[in-house]
Amino acid sequence: MVHVLSIWFLVAAFFGAGLVNAIGTSEARSGFVRWGYPRWWGIFTGGLEILSAVLIALPVSRTIGVVLGAIIVAAALLTVLRHREYSHLAPLSVFITLIALAAASS
Repeated sequence: MVHVLSIWFLVAAFFGAGLVNAIGTSEARSGFVRWGYPRWWGIFTGGLEILSAVLIALPVSRTIGVVLGAIIVAAALLTVLRHREYSHLAPLSVFITLIALAAASS
């Protein structure tokens, strides 16, 4: 049961984050630029997050999706720590927990 819930929460989390980044709210866009990324980086990141959600949702590609998601979260974590914007650590910790649960229970 924990496995199924963690998978679907992870799918929802990556899909939601992907939509926010791909649509490019003003806060998301300004964050990427402030961190030194090009303006289009949010769209690219959002696309990768949505791709990760789709891959995780499909059993045949779940492992690839979790690995892709872990890479995305690791890059986000390094960016947040490098720029000392610790307020972003709480959402990232949710992603890390869900990835750990999904990986441990599979």
